[in-house]
Amino acid sequence: MKTNKEHLVIQSVQGRVHHPTMRGAGYRVGFDGWGRILMATGGITYNYAIGDCCMGIAGDHIEPGVSLKNADASENDAMNAFACVGNTAKVLTGDAKGELGFVTGKHGGIDHVMIYFPSETLEKMAVDDKVLIKAHGQGMKLLDYEEVMVMNTDPELFDKLGIEEKDGKLIVPVTHIIPAYLMGSGLGSATLMSGDYDITTQDKEAVKELGLDTLRFGDIVYIQDNDGHNGAHYLKGSGSVGVIVHSDSFTSGHGPGVCVMLTCKKDTLKPKICKDANLANYLLK
Repeated sequence: MKTNKEHLVIQSVQGRVHHPTMRGAGYRVGFDGWGRILMATGGITYNYAIGDCCMGIAGDHIEPGVSLKNADASENDAMNAFACVGNTAKVLTGDAKGELGFVTGKHGGIDHVMIYFPSETLEKMAVDDKVLIKAHGQGMKLLDYEEVMVMNTDPELFDKLGIEEKDGKLIVPVTHIIPAYLMGSGLGSATLMSGDYDITTQDKEAVKELGLDTLRFGDIVYIQDNDGHNGAHYLKGSGSVGVIVHSDSFTSGHGPGVCVMLTCKKDTLKPKICKDANLANYLLK
């Protein structure tokens, strides 16, 4: 598949491991009216990583691995915009200095970039450790499919996604197909080149029917009738492909977050169900 990857810029962006935050007593009121005090975004999450189920967790919007942020808002905006899923990350300070990992997603609202590191590296890390990312991928184009927009995707990861060309269509392996009516928080955003938007999971029958209870961190999914060229919105006949970046939520309109990687206003993108379509199988093997 012809791309412009030889013209893409590789540039440093950097963040610090962000301490988890909480307001007041910490209660989050769920869609069911119950208030819960739950672990949520930020910090170092030791026991959930890409490949693990993101549903049924005793937490809310849990981010796997390491969550990065910058105190300077403009620097943080740049890190969120330029970092791409699959980019190499390197610890710069602390006991884990020199250890390598990679970007697994971006989370809007809290504006975090999430990084996978092996468990032995996580044990050496601490809040405020600095991590450097080799940002690479934004601006990538598919030269024979100008209608498809690529974003948030490292070129080397793109080559591993197993996308096939057939009769002018791109067949993309995904674990789940998400109907447009389930998309919630993040709709209407100005851009999907940073952050994510959520699959709502408050209807348990829909979750069971679509097999969403098996969603994992790092799963590649297809969203029907959703265009992401200039932010996320409904458009019949369009489609987007993205990766699951954070866990389920008890909050109305929220659920597992999707960081978009490919989007098209037409029906060029065609999903093919493949249970192995997960970052863990593309980047850890």
